Amino acid sequence: MSEPRLKQDYRKRIVPALTKRFGYRNVHQVPRLEKVIVNVTTKDAVADAKVLDPMADDIGAVTGQRPLRTHAKRAISAFKIRQGMPIGLKVTLRGDRMYEFVDRFFNFAAPQIRDFRGFSADSFDGRGGYSLGLQEQVIFPEVEVSKVKKVFGMNVTFQTSAQHDDEARALLEELGLPFRREK
Repeated sequence: MSEPRLKQDYRKRIVPALTKRFGYRNVHQVPRLEKVIVNVTTKDAVADAKVLDPMADDIGAVTGQRPLRTHAKRAISAFKIRQGMPIGLKVTLRGDRMYEFVDRFFNFAAPQIRDFRGFSADSFDGRGGYSLGLQEQVIFPEVEVSKVKKVFGMNVTFQTSAQHDDEARALLEELGLPFRREK
C-alpha cells in the first residue's frame, strides 16, 4: 500500500514551511498530528443499546476502523443512566488511517456542510489539541444517505505534538483545515 497523499505533503511541504515560520532548528521540533479521535454519544442508547449498531456501521465506514463502545462512568439518575451502560462509540485513528481520514474530511466532507463558513479558531485546548463538532454523518462520501437509519452528530478531536495553540493552528491550516475568517 502506498503512503497517504497528505502524509507525503506533510513531509515535503508542511515541515519546511513550519520550520521557516517558527524558526525550528531540528526537524523533530516541528509539530505533527499524533491522533484523531472520533466520538459519538447518544441518549437513545439508554432505552435500547441496539441503536449503537447502525451507528457503529456508519462510523466504521467513515473512519475505516471498527469503533469501540463507550460506557457510562457513573450513574446519573436524572437521565436514567446506570454505571456501565453503553452510551456511545469512539474511534482513535493513528498513522496512515489517520492521514487518510483527515484528507477526506478536510477536502470532501467539510465542504458538504450546509452554510459552511469555516471552523471556529476558539476550540484549542492550550496544549495543541483542537476539537470540533459535526451535526450529521451524511456529509462523508462513504455514508449512503438512502441506507442511513438515524442521523447523528459527532465530535472530532485532533491531537498534535504542538506545545502552543498558534503552532497547532498553523499545522492544521497547512494540513487544510478551513478556519473561519474573523472580521
